[in-house]
Amino acid sequence: MNIFQIESRMNSFDRVYGGWLEQLRHLVDQLAAAPKPPTTADHHHQLHHLVSKFMDHYAEYYRTKAIAVDRDVLSILAAPWITALERSLHWIGGWRPTTVFHLVYTESSILFESHIIDILRGHRTGDLGDLSPSQFRGVSELQCDTVREENAITEELSEWQDGMSDLMAASSNLEGKIGKLGAIVQKADDLRLKTVRRVVELLTPQQAVEFLISASELQFGIRGWGLNLSNGPQ
Repeated sequence: MNIFQIESRMNSFDRVYGGWLEQLRHLVDQLAAAPKPPTTADHHHQLHHLVSKFMDHYAEYYRTKAIAVDRDVLSILAAPWITALERSLHWIGGWRPTTVFHLVYTESSILFESHIIDILRGHRTGDLGDLSPSQFRGVSELQCDTVREENAITEELSEWQDGMSDLMAASSNLEGKIGKLGAIVQKADDLRLKTVRRVVELLTPQQAVEFLISASELQFGIRGWGLNLSNGPQ
């Protein structure tokens, strides 16, 4: 592959990511405008539809990324379409799956404290600050499972990196090694998507909307900080 082919592929995914991110902003606006708390069956249906639409958008991103990883995993890991700050926070080509749980617990604590008087009076708010014991248990169990899978993938990457010393050997199969790296990145992406899906399944539609908005705002915020750093004094 020559430099022009590499640049073409990088620019292609750059455009894909830019369009995906723009559509994500539109979806977040729709989530923010949805009725909360839902008071009618139509409201519940609307929230469920928006959450499904949002998750389909996430799944489409990872389907497209999987094709790009298969073609050129090194360019995907380099990720020139995002900021240096975003790359510094990456774990194997994307956000660390366990970040999801920190976000859920943080948002739940903030909302719980803001509604604590109502909650003590027995009023249910229905938001992330009103997670039930079974929901907390489900999130905790999922967190433990995710930590184990995350650690296993990290170990697999570590073994791949240790094995790269074999490149000095004349018989080294570089293409095969790069292919294995792509498989590791794919495992990481599969875990990212699976984690979000399983968290959303544990939440009510209202709570899922709040969670997805918070996750997106975090992503937009980090990107914004990264852009400001890039455009700041040199």
